Amino acid sequence: MSIGLLMGRFEPLHLGHLQDINIAAGRCDTLHIIVTPSEHQYHTQTLQDKARWVQVACEYFDFIKVHTSDSLELPVTGDYVQGDLPDESMIQQVLAKVATDSADADVITFIKKDTDGKSALVTNEYDKLDIGANPILYFDKLAPSAKSDHVQTVCIVGGESSGKTTLVHKLANHYGATVALEMGRLYTHSDLGGTEVGLQYVDYTAIAVNHARAILDAKKHATAPIVLVDTDFVTTQAFCEEYEGRTHPVVTALADEMCMDHTIYLDNNVKWVADGMRRLGSQKQRSQFATRLLTVLERHGISPYMIDDDDYHQRYLQAVRYIDDHVLRLTHDSVQ
Repeated sequence: MSIGLLMGRFEPLHLGHLQDINIAAGRCDTLHIIVTPSEHQYHTQTLQDKARWVQVACEYFDFIKVHTSDSLELPVTGDYVQGDLPDESMIQQVLAKVATDSADADVITFIKKDTDGKSALVTNEYDKLDIGANPILYFDKLAPSAKSDHVQTVCIVGGESSGKTTLVHKLANHYGATVALEMGRLYTHSDLGGTEVGLQYVDYTAIAVNHARAILDAKKHATAPIVLVDTDFVTTQAFCEEYEGRTHPVVTALADEMCMDHTIYLDNNVKWVADGMRRLGSQKQRSQFATRLLTVLERHGISPYMIDDDDYHQRYLQAVRYIDDHVLRLTHDSVQ
């Protein structure tokens, strides 16, 4: 019987790691993967996050067992890619924890090394990329199980008839991104018969919870480094306060717990378009709601990027430039 040990930080888990896991698993009967702590403060994911990525990727392989240094209650550090594995004493302690029948086993501790031998995992194309320092740039190289924790949410907010939904779909087409649609509008059609005449305070729980599910689903199935979100919980709260005269605790909780990574605010300085659902059409109403929305954004500590150009195409171009520069950190300007 042969036992393999693969100790790594997996920050983040990428396709190169998965190739190494496949190769290592093919060289032993049982492969034990030990996920070790981060050595960089800029990595915000927890040890459990990293273990989940690996576990999900290896879910259907009963010959692969995933552990964390915490679950073993051992101060295991090091990373097989960097070649800085723990000393022999610690390796023996790990073995004693993960494989009680290791006394007569052939033990292989895998390491990244361009040499022959069962323990050597030869350098692949992914090792030459600084994926850990910029996972957004290398989003297509990430393991599918890790993508949802690295995708950036970009939310478009603003008052009624400010062009939010149209801009969201333009940006989705531009970046090939998934979208979380405005849930209030969907809920009005699915549960209220297509108008807001029956909308009341209790409906905001369903609207907010369904929106949270839609955002998580869009992140889980992300096709690009960003997910576009049409209207956030803060905007839903602002509408609740405007229509019902009070805040909603469920909406407040979700606004705090699921804060978007980036928020773009569209000024209400474009033409009002009546669609049979919108109610705040007068200049006074639009101005009043804009003030309320900005107040609620400030209450939740959100400082949005402001777009106040009254030309729709210029709004689109400004949004693209912001996303390229501040989210994706690209250096080109290819849209005119």
